Amino acid sequence: MTDGLALARAYLAQQRLLGGGWVIRADAPARPRPAVPPARPPAATTAAPVAPAAPPPLPPGLHWEPPVSADLFTPDPVRDAGSLAAVAGLVAACTKCRLCETRTHTVPGEGPADARLVVVGEGPGRTEDATGRPFVGRAGELLTKILGAIDLAREQVFICNVVKCRPPDNRTPQQDEAAMCAPYLFRQIALVRPKVILALGGPAAQTLLNTRQSLGSLRGQVHRFRDIPVIVTYHPAALLRNPNWKKPTWDDVRIARRLLDD
Repeated sequence: MTDGLALARAYLAQQRLLGGGWVIRADAPARPRPAVPPARPPAATTAAPVAPAAPPPLPPGLHWEPPVSADLFTPDPVRDAGSLAAVAGLVAACTKCRLCETRTHTVPGEGPADARLVVVGEGPGRTEDATGRPFVGRAGELLTKILGAIDLAREQVFICNVVKCRPPDNRTPQQDEAAMCAPYLFRQIALVRPKVILALGGPAAQTLLNTRQSLGSLRGQVHRFRDIPVIVTYHPAALLRNPNWKKPTWDDVRIARRLLDD
């Protein structure tokens, strides 16, 4: 085994010099290698290409893993954003979807970078579009009261939306709009690393959970977004229209509070 590992290490050193990316993995079956079609005979005046050397055999229990796709190393401003402020700057300049044409201000979100709870709504409304801040209208006032009921000040929570520009007439964000904006939201969550996410309304829940299930079918359960617990409940704007949903919402946010306390 020692000779095999020494040979493998020598091969890795050579590949690093040549820019290769093979790595050794343990305790997993070797991945099947694609069949290589037979090479065509070279023309009389053309030298046959030299095939790259295959990785040497490894001792039992180890296998070669092929290089990572070069696409992962392609620069991506959203993926590479190192702070919430950097994400907000990208949002401010974004023109990826039609919502940029009618916005007054982008609304990236606000709150501490180490918040234990992230609240996600669907999109800014009229007041949010005018101020550039999330949840500052009547729905925002109700959200502040909901958070206060579980002993959380608004300033302790990171609050944002799926889409960062106001949909015209406060309509529900369309699927392509949410898809274009979702990378900003996902990067914000990755930077904050909250203990719990509270999804307000169907569009927020469906975007985070990659599902088309209804709000009613998603409530009352603990879901996961990249290993972070997600609680789904009604949007405060819906509670203003239907006060009967306040009791179910209270039940949902208490689940979120228990998860924060665990």
